[in-house]
Amino acid sequence: MSRQRIRMGSRKKKACSLPAPLCSRISPCCAILQRRAGRRQRTAYDSATRLTVTVNLSTRILIVDDDAGIRSLVSSFLEKHGFQVNAASHPSEMRERLAQASYALIVLDVMMPGEDGLSALRELQRIGGPPVIMLSAVGTDVDRIVGLEIGAEDYLAKPCNPRELLARIRIVLRRTAAPVAVPPPVRDAGPAPDSEADAVLYFAGWRIDLAARLLHDPDDQPVTLSDGEFRLLRALVLHPRRVLTRDQLVGYALGSDSDSDDRAIDVQISRLRRKLAFGDTRADLIRTVRNEGYMFVPAVSRTRPA
Repeated sequence: MSRQRIRMGSRKKKACSLPAPLCSRISPCCAILQRRAGRRQRTAYDSATRLTVTVNLSTRILIVDDDAGIRSLVSSFLEKHGFQVNAASHPSEMRERLAQASYALIVLDVMMPGEDGLSALRELQRIGGPPVIMLSAVGTDVDRIVGLEIGAEDYLAKPCNPRELLARIRIVLRRTAAPVAVPPPVRDAGPAPDSEADAVLYFAGWRIDLAARLLHDPDDQPVTLSDGEFRLLRALVLHPRRVLTRDQLVGYALGSDSDSDDRAIDVQISRLRRKLAFGDTRADLIRTVRNEGYMFVPAVSRTRPA
């Protein structure tokens, strides 16, 4: 599926033919995207609650495209990645869908018979509709500028890889969604340190020193972790025995303004599992929870087991 590409006709994306200095003055696409990136939600902390943007299984996406094949392809791909997806073949059907349910994001085609996507986008902006990613065979600089200026959060030219569309959707949702409260780390009955950064934690014979950024295996041998692996493990041990979505892990380990997608977290988890494999049993300390995320299985204590 990841090799399939979303196509319409044989039109291809055209490169800008203007000289670079002139193009940089009259093509504000990058500047628009940079301004929006600067407004991204930032993760906030207090003593009891950590706020981060999450995407969960109830996130609903609306696909608006007159091509039935594209609607089917995109809907099927996004559903396999945990989204609820509805489709509409025309802006009028889009309005009916919006009257029946709320949507976190709309993927809107530009070139449709009758009322085009830009007109529908203007109406969505007027009524305060959900964020929009434009999807179109028209990929010139002028078309992208018009779509972004009207209010689209992003603009993808056909053909595009569905995985790229998925990554763009997740980025827009993290950028525009309201923060969701995440429960604070579970504390045991042992003495609490002055701050989480000073904690030395124990799990399944392992020891992790969060201040010194050191991990020791059950034989008390140091285990080398990359910066990303350490931050990911820190997030897991501070939230043991609960499911963390991939988007939560991106927020915890990389920051809520990160553009990393699910694949980056999956790769880090795979590397971390290999480094946490110990002895003959090689118990999997990080469990995959299908369609949800990951769970750190062992109990975590602030006191060394007897």
